[in-house]
Amino acid sequence: MLFINAKVMTMSAAGVFDPGYVRVEGDKITACGPMEELALAAEEESTDLRGALCLPGFIDAHTHLGMWEDGLDFEGDDGNEDTDPVTPQLRAIDAVNPTDRCFREALEAGITTVLTGPGSANPIAGQFAALKTCGRRVDDMILMAPAAMKFALGENPKSTYHGKSQAPVTRMAIASLIREQLEKARRYGEEQEKAKDDPELDPPEYDAKCEALLPALRREIKCHFHAHRADDIFTAVRIAKEFGLDYVIVHGTEGYQMADLLAAEGCGVLSGPLLCDRSKPELKALTPAGAGLLHKAGTPVAIVTDHPVIPIQYLPLCAGLAVRNGMERDAALAAITIRAAQICGIDGRVGSIEPGKDADLAVFWEDPLSLSAEPVLVVCAGETALDRR
Repeated sequence: MLFINAKVMTMSAAGVFDPGYVRVEGDKITACGPMEELALAAEEESTDLRGALCLPGFIDAHTHLGMWEDGLDFEGDDGNEDTDPVTPQLRAIDAVNPTDRCFREALEAGITTVLTGPGSANPIAGQFAALKTCGRRVDDMILMAPAAMKFALGENPKSTYHGKSQAPVTRMAIASLIREQLEKARRYGEEQEKAKDDPELDPPEYDAKCEALLPALRREIKCHFHAHRADDIFTAVRIAKEFGLDYVIVHGTEGYQMADLLAAEGCGVLSGPLLCDRSKPELKALTPAGAGLLHKAGTPVAIVTDHPVIPIQYLPLCAGLAVRNGMERDAALAAITIRAAQICGIDGRVGSIEPGKDADLAVFWEDPLSLSAEPVLVVCAGETALDRR
């Protein structure tokens, strides 16, 4: 594919090519630049975008897409294994149903990559995956799995297990369970290493929970901490520091109240949902200005829907709402493209239009953050997923 005469907003250091071109071969971008530098190959066909805005495919960095299926109740609910508060061994890819129509709705909004995984009932919930939104089989849609280990603090684990009359029912117990399992996994890994170096030592008996946590302890994957309240946010920071984790705050609803302190910590925040009511006590301080205030303070911010809390197709609207409430427009676009990819550690593949990256593109005739906007062309993994031209 060769797309020409577009306003190419690369979301990279290269900036904007207006007019510009993007060349795709297979599932990768192989070249992009200003039109005056384009050298056409013999008999090469092109698609003239006639001044339309060409962006990298959008990224929703925190969802439960395919885990809670659209229009179903318990039979489509595979997000919370609330029979055990500590379940790091659970894998999102074993629960996602790619035939859920919300994958199609994501594509129709220009969203080509999502992070999806377990809910927040458990202090340690399991493994998130980064997936393309195009495809029929999860195995063919995986960009990175596991992409993150999900932890949860605050009201959700408390309310889940309070009704079962078992721990945790306090914030103290939630943090204690997380620490206990991380310490078990750390010792398990140390015993494995000792057994490798000493043939007279037997390795520890296989433990699925500890095995699943080893990549997190080695900083090979991110740790995503669900936390709304400011005290929960800093409990996440405290635990992450104790164990040397590479961590991200998910939601961070009250984070804007401590924006300077969070900026000093250097962790990213997956901000959202923004387009919702204050439906529980932890959301009483919710404001759509939060993402912009965090960004202004210097905290890396992505904007997320938390689908199905907010339907995934409204991700660009959430970014537009952040702009209406004070966030810079370019920062809001970055929050659903390159910044989201950077925070989640997948920016080597997605988030910007650059040679070598995945061929994910979203093309618009109007401002993609406006209420009436919808993409006229979506390319996902090098395939035309939507064409309304």
